[in-house]
Amino acid sequence: MIPIRKEGMAVCEKCGAIGVKHSFYTKERRFCSQACAKSFNESPHMSSNNSACQQEGGPAGRRCSRVFQQKTAALSQRSTWIRQRQVRRNYPSLYGFDWVEMLTEPGFVTPPISCFRHAPLCDTWASDVSVGMKVEVENTDTRQATANSDPQSYWVASVISLMGYKALLRYEGFGNDDSKDFWVNLAAEDVHPVGWCASKGKPLIPPRTIQDKYTEWREFLVKRLTGARSLPNQFHVRVLEACRSRFRLGMTVELIDRNRLSSVKVAVIDMIVGRRLLLRYEGSVPDEMGFWCHEESSLIHPVGWSQTVGHHIDALPAYLERCAKKVSLTNDATSELFNEMKPTQGNGALKFKEGMKLEAVDPLNLDHICVASVVKVLRQGYLMIRIDRQEADAGDDQVEDPGEFCYHSSSACIAPPGFCEANAITLKPPEDYEGRFRWGDYLRQNKATPAPESLFGGRDENMPQLRVGMRVEAADLMDPRLVCVATIAQIAGRLVRIHFDGWSDDFDQWMDISSPEIYPVGWCELAGYRLETPIAPGMV
Repeated sequence: MIPIRKEGMAVCEKCGAIGVKHSFYTKERRFCSQACAKSFNESPHMSSNNSACQQEGGPAGRRCSRVFQQKTAALSQRSTWIRQRQVRRNYPSLYGFDWVEMLTEPGFVTPPISCFRHAPLCDTWASDVSVGMKVEVENTDTRQATANSDPQSYWVASVISLMGYKALLRYEGFGNDDSKDFWVNLAAEDVHPVGWCASKGKPLIPPRTIQDKYTEWREFLVKRLTGARSLPNQFHVRVLEACRSRFRLGMTVELIDRNRLSSVKVAVIDMIVGRRLLLRYEGSVPDEMGFWCHEESSLIHPVGWSQTVGHHIDALPAYLERCAKKVSLTNDATSELFNEMKPTQGNGALKFKEGMKLEAVDPLNLDHICVASVVKVLRQGYLMIRIDRQEADAGDDQVEDPGEFCYHSSSACIAPPGFCEANAITLKPPEDYEGRFRWGDYLRQNKATPAPESLFGGRDENMPQLRVGMRVEAADLMDPRLVCVATIAQIAGRLVRIHFDGWSDDFDQWMDISSPEIYPVGWCELAGYRLETPIAPGMV
């Protein structure tokens, strides 16, 4: 056993730097620099007063109670996460595809975690994790037999390369020999910062293949670890926090009616996995398939949203009445839980007019961008759109047109006339249109007005820097319970065409480049969500 911390080495609790313990700061030698010590002490989690928490009756006591409840919830979620990982280890097929077989393919490239604003640790991953950093992981190259699933020994490894959440590791001592390199999910519970084994009484044993390479392994590790970095303090706690949903089971929301896109229905959250929500329409039969989406999806809204913006809703009179009276129930998902899109000055949201022509992604055929019309301008920047091939139902004007669907005026899924031509995309004209489609001719024939380009949001510098050919995990928006292996096939403005590996191009889907349904490689494994295996060639 080679205890790192006990032999004069220390790991900075703020930045993860490894160094000689006596050179560290504070009485307990917890930080590598004054800056780390200062910033750590200024962190929100250091502001609690333990003595005040003992006063159960006062405000501090109530604060302590809330903290206790939060920690209890965190422990519960942590236990669930650990169980999921144990199941994954023992029954990997239940969680579907493993990226490992693809990661070493020539030209394989993934977007950095920072490209996904909804992904766990998207803001800190680049500073927390880097090539060359050291971690402690299970030593699988050992003679010791394992009577159960618990690792019997560990060893220090270096990060050789990064692909999303996946990291290629090499045990210390192998030098340039890559014969025993292996991939792990760096955010997994079984990857530890240097010093973890010493703190837990776990043995550090050199891999069998190189055990005779050095006689003084302790001295070797001290040299290798001095000045190196490891995972920062509380890294896995922050992973858990980042995976926790702001919603809770049983909450009520308003959700797009998947059978009638022009309407919304009341739905209840039935399950939460990695901030993806399984929703069931209120009043649906128990066997009816639910609806999966990410909590940041534009398809879900707070209670009362439809009445606020003027969207059609199919709900019981009692629900409509209490929404009109602004009466909230305990389980109502209120607007504070949503990042609702609002019209901003200069985006032209209030200048859209009924009858204006534009180009829109067809929500029923997501590989098509079609000629479309604004049929109604709602409040707060929302628009009802209809693909021009569809005709409105004859009859009562008060009944919503089933061919309509709602997009926000800032959505990447609508664009001005000419967008497709400018981006070498085939625009789908109305089905009854004869001859080659030209916007000028079509507008004259219909005496219609094009939606001005100034009304649409353009590219911004904060957009994810995705590139064609990058690999991702993406939900199939036509069957959103499925998250699949996918490739970035095309980028046009704020739209990205997602190609599902193994499927023909006919199944491609246009999505917002910032869609919360596009995930980095390794997200499914991290969240405990099944990743669908690509279809083998010839099966489609």
